[in-house]
Amino acid sequence: MAPNSQTNRLLGYPADARLLIVNADDFGMCHAVNEAILGTLKEGIVRSTSLMVPCPWMLHATHFLADHPRIPFGVHLTAISDSADNRWRPVTAREKVPSLLDKAGYFYNFEHMPEFLAQVKLDQLEMEFRAQIEVVLAVGLQPSHLDWHSLRIGSRPDILDVMLRLAREHGLALRVAGRSWIEKLQSRGFPTNDYDFLDSYSLDPVNKAARYAELLHELPVGLSEWAVHPGLDNSELLAIEPGGCHIRQTDFDFLTSQQAKDIVREEGIMLLDYRALQAVWKEK
Repeated sequence: MAPNSQTNRLLGYPADARLLIVNADDFGMCHAVNEAILGTLKEGIVRSTSLMVPCPWMLHATHFLADHPRIPFGVHLTAISDSADNRWRPVTAREKVPSLLDKAGYFYNFEHMPEFLAQVKLDQLEMEFRAQIEVVLAVGLQPSHLDWHSLRIGSRPDILDVMLRLAREHGLALRVAGRSWIEKLQSRGFPTNDYDFLDSYSLDPVNKAARYAELLHELPVGLSEWAVHPGLDNSELLAIEPGGCHIRQTDFDFLTSQQAKDIVREEGIMLLDYRALQAVWKEK
């Protein structure tokens, strides 16, 4: 993206400003993740989070958000489970969304996503996504944006269309994936991330701190987004993700580090959240 970022202009920032959204995904998954996200919001460079409505620690997360209404958050639309031991069900009655469920009545596991995408009924997926948003609204919370959990939907523009429609209907911004969708929405005057968002699961935990530091130093002009996944390597998280290789703990360690704060300050990086985008999206 050239230095004349449309998003910079729409958000009221100088053309050469380097903007970054650091969003902590998976709020509500488990206590170890919730505690880490709270730590990154209070002490780190994270500026927003995303709530997983079908998950067991969702109520703990919603109580925190209700008590801290200034903390922006999105709805982390969820239709995929993570593993055989960490599984979730829809908030919609199961008989209404059978194409979202495997034979055991749970969301398909991550490794079975191709099977899920091949047979999921779009109207049923929209029904579940809509229900997750409505659960959040029903408890009096006001999200800023929509994003999603684990779905690999680059080849499914119809699913992105559903998410876009729901975002527009509820006055929310939308996390955007892929060059074609970034260009499509920016051509319609919507502020979006100028580059495909960074998924912290793509980074090697062995040298993650050094890589994060490098990415901050090299952050381009325009709006970037990091979708990060902080967690604490206690017995709960290690039982849920025995093969997680400390991905969540290494996220937490860097995002709360003095090094991260110092680089952001020294580089003049502007940390944003989705409320800035939401304000413009609502006007469209």
